[in-house]
Amino acid sequence: MASHRRPKQPSRTRVTVLTTAAAAAVALSSQAANAAPSEKPSKDEVKAKVDKLYEEAEQATEKYNGAKEKQEKLQKEISTLQDNVARGQEDLNDLRDGLGSMASAQYRSGGIDPSLQLFLSADPDNYLDKASTLDQLSGQQVEALKKIQEKQRDLAQQRSEASEKLKDLSATRTELGKKKKEVQGKLSSAQKLLNTLTAKEKAALAAEEQRANRSSEREVLSGAGTPASGRAAAAFAAAQSKIGTPYVYGATGPSSFDCSGLTSWAYAQAGVGIPRTSQAQTGAGTRISSMSDLQVGDLVFFFSDLHHVGLYAGNGQVLHAPRTGTNVRYESMGTIGGPFMFGVRV
Repeated sequence: MASHRRPKQPSRTRVTVLTTAAAAAVALSSQAANAAPSEKPSKDEVKAKVDKLYEEAEQATEKYNGAKEKQEKLQKEISTLQDNVARGQEDLNDLRDGLGSMASAQYRSGGIDPSLQLFLSADPDNYLDKASTLDQLSGQQVEALKKIQEKQRDLAQQRSEASEKLKDLSATRTELGKKKKEVQGKLSSAQKLLNTLTAKEKAALAAEEQRANRSSEREVLSGAGTPASGRAAAAFAAAQSKIGTPYVYGATGPSSFDCSGLTSWAYAQAGVGIPRTSQAQTGAGTRISSMSDLQVGDLVFFFSDLHHVGLYAGNGQVLHAPRTGTNVRYESMGTIGGPFMFGVRV
């Protein structure tokens, strides 16, 4: 006969735990339902964060430009050294051939001098150091040996220099890659922030920028100053011809520019070569400390680390390539985002 057992009842402790957990879950659900949604940053807050990211991207861009310039310089120097080594090796071979011809002639006339024979089978540096053997050589042979020794030393030095520059080039390429990645990361973060704005907010920001551009242009036209020189005028005119051209980091024109790319390109059109990066351009001429002493076409530098440069346009305005997402334009020097440091008259 089957036995009938009463189902085991949950313990009082278990019931209490389950009841407490259920109550907590209900309370959390209620709090989640009643909690205010996290506030979306305002248009102005997004703009401030984006502007900061763009400033950091421009700092990294100038470092990227410096590494790129160094890489190009090293590549040229290495190429020159390698060409010199190749030509030097040809000269050395010719010198050795010449000495070999002397030995052949000597052999035909009665045998090779033992000291010359020793040279032909050994390092000329070690051989030439044994001054006592020189007495056994003709003046022509001694001169040939000295030339070979000098050429070998030159080649060894150039090969060593090329080797060091190749190491430097490898390190520079690594730095270049890091700076490029840093710039791209900053720009990507800025774009993500901009994507949080509504179409209406984006339109409002664009309208504000257009109003500022028109205001700066009026200021330039109403207070046109005197260029610093004929070449400064030519450089400024060249930059003016690129108004509306997009900013692209690392670009030097003519279809896109970054800040120092625009200034170096503009002066190149005037027949004046200035360095590639903003920091290096600070040494391109005479420093102008006071804004009141600036003339049209002077280089003007901003931020304490001098990572931004433009051309003075007169009446407190600058003609520059501002940042990613903008074009070459006039802008009030007071709205750059960083303090004016000084000018340079090229």
